[in-house]
Amino acid sequence: MSDRSTLPPARLRPEAELARDALSTPLLARAARLARWAGPDTRVDAGGGLVEEQLPAAAGELGLTGDDAAAHASEAWRIAVDTGLVEITDEEAGTVAAGGDLALLTGGSPQDVLGVWLTALETVLADASVPDLDDLVDAMAEGGAVDLSSLNWDPEAEAEFLDGVLGNLYLLTVGEDGDTPVPLPALAASVIVPSDMGEPTNDVLEQVSDAMMRLDDQFRMLEPVGLVAYRPVDEALMADADEEPAAPVDETDVARYGMVRLTPLGLYGLRTRLLEAGFEAPAVGDLADKGADALLDGTAPFPPAAAHAETERWLAGRGPLDAARELLAAARGSDTGAPLRRLRCQQALSLVGTEAEPALREVLDDPELGGLARVWLTEHGARDVPAPPQEMVFWLTIDTVAAQLAAEGNSEELRALVEGLARQHGGFFDTAWRVGHPATADVLEAMGRLHPDKKVAKEARKAAFKARSQHGG
Repeated sequence: MSDRSTLPPARLRPEAELARDALSTPLLARAARLARWAGPDTRVDAGGGLVEEQLPAAAGELGLTGDDAAAHASEAWRIAVDTGLVEITDEEAGTVAAGGDLALLTGGSPQDVLGVWLTALETVLADASVPDLDDLVDAMAEGGAVDLSSLNWDPEAEAEFLDGVLGNLYLLTVGEDGDTPVPLPALAASVIVPSDMGEPTNDVLEQVSDAMMRLDDQFRMLEPVGLVAYRPVDEALMADADEEPAAPVDETDVARYGMVRLTPLGLYGLRTRLLEAGFEAPAVGDLADKGADALLDGTAPFPPAAAHAETERWLAGRGPLDAARELLAAARGSDTGAPLRRLRCQQALSLVGTEAEPALREVLDDPELGGLARVWLTEHGARDVPAPPQEMVFWLTIDTVAAQLAAEGNSEELRALVEGLARQHGGFFDTAWRVGHPATADVLEAMGRLHPDKKVAKEARKAAFKARSQHGG
């Protein structure tokens, strides 16, 4: 996530819905319940935690039973203190009272509720970066010396590791398959295995396995605060610590190694953290009140589904004819971003009804827009659409390939488009090099690179050379 300008946009749920989700997360719900339960007789220790004698009553208030009941009650209490749901009124006496933020959960705005939840999230994320201290506690109980270095714990590196994992999970969620759970081994590998490594070494695979175990603990902690939905690693796989688990063989088997996805609330939380860390993390709808130029430039790097959703929001606030005129005006230009702008314009116009027809007719003679206007009018069943001059057909072809190159790079779809063009137009390259489009030489060069037929590829490269010579470079 080093390139801060290329994060796809997040499709966020309405804040009221997210606030309801936040209130129903187990951890915040428990914290609020303890804040209401606390009274004049509630006592805390020097660190603000409930004194040990009160933990059974707190666990009972929360309906918790079993060996972990006191630990869960203690955690909920700490969240209540950290989020301001409880205030320590006298540190020496260890007395508490309901905090000012408790009223926000019932009487505040959705943003107020989400603010409380975000504070709880930060507390849990900080806890999740701390290693298992059982060994340390045992050593202290036996009066042994405490050697923090023996834990091999680097707090900064641990927090960075978790941030990296959550960053990758965010990217996967805002991509095209946001609702699909991610297998834990794949997520661990995404931060451990170098991108240029072919077959991972045994050492790297061992690091991935260790990372999986750490993440299993961390996601178990992060689920109650509502950040993720998590299916833990099957305990049977970890039964024999000396034996490496066998590689998964099918989808059911993969699921036994842990599956995780961000919740809608988690997506909101991570986006907020990314924004605070200085990343550009757009959300669908950010461009709805901006001009068409901002829409076409802003959606240029978006995946198709996100660009479609953003454009629909933008169009919803405008009349079809005015919207079409604004889009067409913004699509003009000879800069390197112009072809992709025109492609996004074309995609936006496909969502506009026939009321926009006058705007398209107005640009029929425009050398940059006349081609796409004819395509739109024909597709919408308009009458008397003039045939395009040959020069316009070739210009639109170069423009379309340039836009696809900018959007997708050397994709299979582009390869198919290039093959189709060379097949359909006999002598395509004889004419194409003369086209007065700024991207002509680059497009012909790309066609030479992409076409599988060596003879056709050579023709394309020769045409690219002619185009460069014609334009002096």
